[in-house]
Parts: sequence; C-alpha cells; structure tokens
Amino acid sequence: MIPLPLARIAEITSGALAGMADPRAFVRGPVVIDSREVVPGSLFVAIRGERSDGHDFAAQAVEAGAVAVLAGRPVDGPAVVVPDTTRALADLASAVHAELPSVTVVGITGSSGKTSTKDLLAGLTARVGPTVAPVNSFNNEIGHPLTVLRADESTRFLVLELSARDAGHIGYLAGIAPPRIGVVLNVGTAHLGVFGGREAIAKAKGELVEALPPSGVAVLNADDPLVRSMAERTDARVTLFGRSAEASVRAERVVIAGGRASFTLRTPSGSAEARLRLYGEHAVSNALAAAAAAYELGIPVATIAEELSLAEPRSHWRMEVRDRADGVTVVNDAYNANPDSMRAAFRALGGLAGGRRRLAVIAALRELGDESARLNEELGRLAGGAGLAALVVVGPDAGPVLAGAHAAGSGTEVVHAENVETAAAEIGGRLVSGDVVLVKGPRAMGLERVAAALLGGSAT
Repeated sequence: MIPLPLARIAEITSGALAGMADPRAFVRGPVVIDSREVVPGSLFVAIRGERSDGHDFAAQAVEAGAVAVLAGRPVDGPAVVVPDTTRALADLASAVHAELPSVTVVGITGSSGKTSTKDLLAGLTARVGPTVAPVNSFNNEIGHPLTVLRADESTRFLVLELSARDAGHIGYLAGIAPPRIGVVLNVGTAHLGVFGGREAIAKAKGELVEALPPSGVAVLNADDPLVRSMAERTDARVTLFGRSAEASVRAERVVIAGGRASFTLRTPSGSAEARLRLYGEHAVSNALAAAAAAYELGIPVATIAEELSLAEPRSHWRMEVRDRADGVTVVNDAYNANPDSMRAAFRALGGLAGGRRRLAVIAALRELGDESARLNEELGRLAGGAGLAALVVVGPDAGPVLAGAHAAGSGTEVVHAENVETAAAEIGGRLVSGDVVLVKGPRAMGLERVAAALLGGSAT
C-alpha cells in the first residue's frame, strides 16, 4: 500500500478520527481484516461477519502494532470511524488505485476457472513487471479491495478476480480498480439458483466488458456462445481465445497424457509448444485465457508457452495431486463445486488414473434453485458412470445424488456419509496401494478435511 496519513484515510472514507488517533500518523500497510495478520504500520479493518465481529479484536490489533482501526463504531484505541467499513474499504482501495496510474489492471471473471487463470496470468505478468494478485480466491467485496490495497508505486500489474453473487456485483468491483483488460472465461451453472438462468449469469458476467474503456481489450472465450456474444456489449477491442479456428489465441493438436495436456499455442505473431503441469483438459481453456491476456500485454509467445509449461498449482484445494507413501494418490479439488466443474473433475480423474482403480468423495451441489434435484441426480449419474470402485456421498441432502448414482447401474459401491469425519473413515478403509481418490464438493461442506485426513495432515 502507498503510505497514507490517518487524516487522509478519514477524508477518503468520510470517517471521523476517534480514540486519540494522530491525524499525522502514517499507515504503511498492510491493510488487514484478521488481527493475527497485523504488523507494525498496519490498518486493521473491523468487519462484522456472521460468526465474529472484528470490532471485538480492535484492542488486540492495536497492541500488535496497527496504526488505527477502520471501524463502524468507537473502539478501544485509535480509529477512523465510518458508517460502513466494507464501503469504506472499497473507497480506500479506489483512492489508492487512482494514485497509481502506471498500474495495468486485468480483471478475470467466469463461472469456473477464475483462480487457476489468475494464477497463470500472474505468473506471466511477473516475468515482465512486479505483479499483485489475490491470495487464493479474494474476489468479493472484501477480498477484492484488500488485494488492490497491496499495490504500491512499484506495482506494474494488478491481476484481479471478480465474482458475482448477484446482478451488479461485478460492475461494483470493476469500479474499485477499473480494468484495462477484461477476461471472461465461461458462463456455467454456478449460482444458478441465485440468478435464475444462464442468460442472467451471462448478463452479470458481461458487466466486466461493459466496464472496459474504448482503449481496453475484452478477452473472450470463442468456444462459449454466451461469452462470445459479449463482444457486442463493449467498445473495447476484442480478442478471442479457445479451440475454435476463429480464435486468435488458440490451442492446436491438443494431446492429453497422464491427465495433463500438451498443445501448440497459436497466436497472430507465431506459435510455440506448451506442456502443462496442471491436471485436467479444462486447464487448456484457462491457459489459453491467460495466454491471450499476456499476448495483449506484449509478452512474446515463446515466453508465454514457457511459463505455462512451468506453472504449478498455486492455490489450495484446486486439483492438488499428492501421492501417499503407500502409492495412493489423493486429488484434492475440494475448494468448491458446480455441475460444470464436477464434470471437468471426473474427466481429469479418468485421465490421471489411467488403468488405476478410482474412488471419489463428493457432496450435493448447492445454489441451484429449482434445478437442484435434477442437477444433483445428474451428478450422481455422472459419478456412478465414471468407472469408480467406490463413491462416498457426504451430507444430509445427498438423496438425489445417491439416487442418480444407483440409477447409473454401473456396479460402483455407493455409500452415504452424514459428515466429513464419517466420509474420511468410509473412503479411507477402502483404499489400497495404487488407488486414485478424488475429493470434491461445495465449499460449505469442508471436504478439504477429508483430503487432509487421507493425507494424514490438517486442511491448510
């Protein structure tokens, strides 16, 4: 963060200094919402959440060295008191970004693949300049401005994720740090129950390209008709990526071996060979999206292909593949799930396992609205037909998934587990040397704890 005195922070956030706060004291960063992350010079933002209230940790933050607390009410210690700490956080991030005109902002959205694409693109931009990107999936109204606030005078690129839980969310986030390049990956069925249909999801995702200036670039998936049609919603230049021959940045001669893809990366100025270390054929689309954005930033195609070929998973619980000492392979893809990512995960499992025995732990998908029962039964059929030796379905709402798995009639052993502890025991007791087990489900189910138990560690 660029250094700012408390008086300036109060002005930006329409706040009032309290608790004997020194208006001349400088906040030099970082800006944090977890009091355990405070270091001398920090600004602690007190967020009231469902489970805890940051105001209760204000004194702890000050004791640890926070210059002040950005708070919604007076606290025990120096503070900038504002009407709404979340809104104030966004205002502060917007003001800091405005002080950094040399920073190029790249925004990424889509129903799936945002974090993986962000990680790939951040690796690419880091080759040509200092880059700030979100930790894991800091992509909402709190995580997004926290990421922006990590930028300073040395930053050249801000690579940001933008998520949408409703109409207007992406437009709001884009207003905090206006992007020059907007990448739209896909329009799937994540949060289908919230939006009511894929067309409504597309409308929300398209807010990113609408936020681009005429001098900007919209990087759109040529293989997704709903994404491709977003070209009509922007005055920015449009670059298409994908497997389509009409994509200017595309993959040719794709080969999947051992669950990983290799392909020829074709661009308007030449081509190069890429051999991904990431698992799953879906990684090709994410890699192409990152490559297209990098190409628009002037990075040479040979450098792009080299970086894509070196990239390892950087964010937790997304196709993390680890081998146990006994030869069992655990695929931890438990960060989140929707119908599209489930299909991709089972395809990746098949490629990764080859002739080895496959097992899986999954849970019913959520936020699917009226389509929930049907889509979860389809999930069960998908899993039941994936050639699994055993399938463990976790949670009290597993009925449709179980019904679909049984209806698949494939001979897969199907087991219901009420909770993650039972699931870990159920699947763990069936594993033998050489097995490959996939763990994937909605974030709220905490299935990363199953993967951790199978690996003999904690879910960190």
